[in-house]
Amino acid sequence: MTVAIEATALGKRYRLGEGGYVTLREKLDARLRPRAARASAAREVWALRDLDLEVTEGDVLGIVGHNGAGKTTFLKMIARIVRPTTGVVRVRGRVAALLEVGTGFHPELTGRENIFLNGVVLGMSRREIRRRFDEIVAFADVERFLDTPLKRYSSGMSLRLAFAVAAHLEPDVAIVDEVLAVGDVEFQRRCLGRMSQFGQEGRTVLFVSHDTGAVGQLCRRAVWLHEGRLQANGPAPDVLDMYLRSTAKITAHVDVPLEAHSSMERLSLTLLGERGQLTDTPRRDHPLTFEIAFTARHSVMAVDAALYLIDRHGVRIVNENLSDTGTTVSGGPQRYSIRLTLPPLLAAGDYVVGVWLGTRDELFFRGELLRLTILPLPHDRDRSIHGAVRPAVHWSVNTELTP
Repeated sequence: MTVAIEATALGKRYRLGEGGYVTLREKLDARLRPRAARASAAREVWALRDLDLEVTEGDVLGIVGHNGAGKTTFLKMIARIVRPTTGVVRVRGRVAALLEVGTGFHPELTGRENIFLNGVVLGMSRREIRRRFDEIVAFADVERFLDTPLKRYSSGMSLRLAFAVAAHLEPDVAIVDEVLAVGDVEFQRRCLGRMSQFGQEGRTVLFVSHDTGAVGQLCRRAVWLHEGRLQANGPAPDVLDMYLRSTAKITAHVDVPLEAHSSMERLSLTLLGERGQLTDTPRRDHPLTFEIAFTARHSVMAVDAALYLIDRHGVRIVNENLSDTGTTVSGGPQRYSIRLTLPPLLAAGDYVVGVWLGTRDELFFRGELLRLTILPLPHDRDRSIHGAVRPAVHWSVNTELTP
């Protein structure tokens, strides 16, 4: 098959303390400083190093890794935004990159004007934009605000508009970095559907996300980057299994501090057994109760929470949203706790538990927090012969005399 992206010995080095543009005065000042000070100011950090990778046409490749692993740097080199320090990357075909929300947007222009502006920046002709305009607006779901300046849009509305424009570019190579970070469940479903459609049309898709369930659902192949180096490359289920084992903790309780600018201060996830005790190894015939607790810094409105379970192959087995019950959380600055109880349906095995917390337009947290092992029953046979769920079924056998 034809190779769409080829990276050979690819690396990117940054020097701390150095800017992109240096004046003559700054150069002279650097020369006059003591050697030790110059060495300290120019410490090297490799964001990516010795990466060899081939992506064939029509491949949908997931890229996973912790923050700072080099994922976005790699995508920027493919998009020709960042120049490699070492090695070379070759890309064949038209590239559409959605790397940062609002790139190519102007806050003083309306949504309508920004569609044309961003489309031209991405390489679309005005005729092509006009032909796709109604589809873009419908996808972004911003029709009511189309003639409102972008500076009055929420971050979620801006992201929906940015992805809608990029998604209708019809590129040969689509690069998507954390597009599911903001937006409600319906918008995420549309994003995944559009990227899946790209793959079915034979386009190449590079998909970066901390949502391993989405990666497992969308991608056939995956790579795992760790501290700027390629840690694993292969079928998505195998790579996700290795990555998940390295990231989530085997524990019954996890407490996470959130970013200082967030409306939320802390978030925790606790797994409780059938008698309300902490447990990370429940039996498969016991219900599972998960408690999501969070502390709001100030008043919040329509906060939704979701809990999902991923099996060892990266397949999302469970995905439950609080809003599916018609309920969300609103109130003042205080601590909130939400409990979800799952009946004893899951088969014995290892699972990773993740949490999503946010509103339609703001993400507070999303990520896998803990691992648990569901123990088999004493009389269970080899778990590998069973499916993903093992409900409490009842068998009956009837006999009938034949004449």
